[in-house]
Amino acid sequence: MVLIDDAADIRNGEQLPQKKLEAFILDQLKDINGPVRIRQFPRGHSNLTYLVSAGDRQMVLRCPPHGTKAKSAHDMGREYRVLSALKDVYPYCPEPLLYTEDETIIGAPFYLMERINGIIIRETIPQELNLSAGDTRRLFEAVFKVQYELHAIDYKKIGLENFGKPEGYIERQVNGWIHRYESAKTKETPDARQIMDWLLKNMPEHSGRAAIIHNDFKFDNVILDPDNPFKVVGVLDWEMATIGDPLMDFGASLGYWVQPGDPEGLNAFRDVPSNAPGALTREEMVTFYETLSGRKIDHVSFYHTFGVFRLAVIAQQIFYRYFHGQTQDKRFKTWDLRVKNLIRLADQIINKADG
Repeated sequence: MVLIDDAADIRNGEQLPQKKLEAFILDQLKDINGPVRIRQFPRGHSNLTYLVSAGDRQMVLRCPPHGTKAKSAHDMGREYRVLSALKDVYPYCPEPLLYTEDETIIGAPFYLMERINGIIIRETIPQELNLSAGDTRRLFEAVFKVQYELHAIDYKKIGLENFGKPEGYIERQVNGWIHRYESAKTKETPDARQIMDWLLKNMPEHSGRAAIIHNDFKFDNVILDPDNPFKVVGVLDWEMATIGDPLMDFGASLGYWVQPGDPEGLNAFRDVPSNAPGALTREEMVTFYETLSGRKIDHVSFYHTFGVFRLAVIAQQIFYRYFHGQTQDKRFKTWDLRVKNLIRLADQIINKADG
């Protein structure tokens, strides 16, 4: 198994205009010499990600998916801005190189950043890493310590005081994701009214502090050092980053967890190696974050339910694109099943919380 992601041929319908893009890059980046080669990273479910090579220089291009429905979730300018602000204080950010809103080049805004090479772990820990249960626990703690480090940054000191509105953040998020779910429904989409009503009724007060939040922090958005897999060298996919309640970010990460007792069908869609021997359970994740922050987390069921429902909405938005022919990516053909299983899990959490 190759531990470092490589790009592949570009998927049908997601090609970029080679000549226009090459001319733009060579004009904007004076230290780049052509010719430019473009390939596509086959993973990822949201923004499109391409490898742009010129000589021995490797860069990554990010742009919105074709047929984008949720514009706010694909704001290339915001992603570029947060990377530019963080690069000197958060050593895990790829270096941003250029950004443009000129849609005449590839048909959408996009940005370029330097590529960080390393190991990306997804639903299974590669056997080649030969990790014991103790090693796996150490790995989990190393990865999620990096999430807390982001929350601990003073965002005002790096010029992000206007990057988001922390006041009323939880209420806006709940209402926003409910609206997105309703807008992305297809036939046989679960109603989810019980979950939406429960979230509206059980919203906690703000946790007491605002922070930079990634909003999609999970294993396959983290790059590990090939020579030391316990060392994080990169954090990717910043399109949903903002200023808000860090416990909502933590809840979004919990939403990806699949462990014994969850609806059986979820394991087929698992994105993180949460079933590996030594992996932190959700309960241990909460304890670990409390230890790092020095603060107890109240309302865990709310943050977890929100994280699961939010993930169901994202899955439904992606399936909406496939259902309406806006993407030909066959990975999304059965994502309606993912939505249904996530809704079952959210129901299970709130029924236990109200038990």
